[in-house]
Amino acid sequence: MSASASASASPRIAAGTPAFRRTNRALFFGGFSTFALLYCVQPLMPVLSHQFALTPAQSSLVLSISTAALAFSLLLSSALSERLGRKPMMVTAMALAAALTVLCALARNYPQLLALRAMLGLVLGGMPAVAMAYLGEEIEPASLGLSMGLYISGSAFGGMSGRLLTSLLSDYFSWRVALAVMGVAGLMAAWDFWRSLPASRHFAPARGGWRAMRDGCRLHLTDAGLPLLFALAFLLMGSFVSMYNYIAYRLLAAPYGLSQTSVGLISLLYLLGIYSSVWAGRLADRLGRRGVLWRVLTLMLAGLLLTLSQALPLIVAGVALFSFGFFATHSVASSWVGRRAAAPRALASALYLFFYYFGSSVVGSATGMVWARGGWPGVVAVLGAALCVALLIALRLRQLTPLAPAAPALAPG
Repeated sequence: MSASASASASPRIAAGTPAFRRTNRALFFGGFSTFALLYCVQPLMPVLSHQFALTPAQSSLVLSISTAALAFSLLLSSALSERLGRKPMMVTAMALAAALTVLCALARNYPQLLALRAMLGLVLGGMPAVAMAYLGEEIEPASLGLSMGLYISGSAFGGMSGRLLTSLLSDYFSWRVALAVMGVAGLMAAWDFWRSLPASRHFAPARGGWRAMRDGCRLHLTDAGLPLLFALAFLLMGSFVSMYNYIAYRLLAAPYGLSQTSVGLISLLYLLGIYSSVWAGRLADRLGRRGVLWRVLTLMLAGLLLTLSQALPLIVAGVALFSFGFFATHSVASSWVGRRAAAPRALASALYLFFYYFGSSVVGSATGMVWARGGWPGVVAVLGAALCVALLIALRLRQLTPLAPAAPALAPG
């Protein structure tokens, strides 16, 4: 029996089984490590601004250079995973990214730190898109929304933990100690991921090389719905990263004058994302993505507008609502890609995440110039416009004709 025939005969992983629990434990740690290592430098931007005499826009490069490198490496990593397999790519990416984070703690100057962060983005490309493809292949369609939500909740937990720990450690020790600790934590997460994740049973190595990648891109980019989801990813992540990039500068300055640790505590709002991503995944499995997506997007927009208040409790409430809506929206949109895309699925996931992280780089850095000239009202104006466009995209997605149910391994999307 061929590998592809054997894979198609194997049952997919269903919710409630030991394999489902092992898979979601591993992917939770995978999402944790990816976001913790990628975004742990975000609360350090004001610290780096002070130490290296940088503007906020220049300091934002420590994050933007990683997400830009990650965006472009995703396509190569997805192509390699079609030949080499999902699990080996993910384990290698996590281990190398953790090792590079330790090296970042030893950087002697800012250009060297940026070079190491760019390398981190390149190697980390072997995790996010491949993880989405793994779930799309191994998890039964009825449980995919829940599983994707659990993976994204791990991402939320990692983003929260990375930001919070680096804020605390940089306040009491230094930013170098903070990055060293994060790197060691990343190595531990990579080991647990390797130990827990079941081997692929529905993966078959692809043939055709770059021509197959080109044809796959053409297939996905001419689909009626996938390009809209890719554009949505660009706007969502660009808005989310911009919020957390510059809210720290606002709260560190007068009239609030908060400490680095206090600003880092804002990252606890990521806990809402851990809940909302799973909640939205379950809701989408039950009610359908087209009816849920636009509703959770409106929560982001409402939270953004609430941050225009001058009262600190209302600002925090606005960031909380914004974060809740973001993780819910990302959970629905990313699982929609997994259910709608035909083979090569890893490439579809990579394209989604390419726009996702490219939006983080472009919008995240550009908003720094808006902050310098227009302050927080300028940031809200730009992000509000982006989210209004995203809402129009979500409403357009509601009108899509569902996929024919005959497609194997995919439910109507």
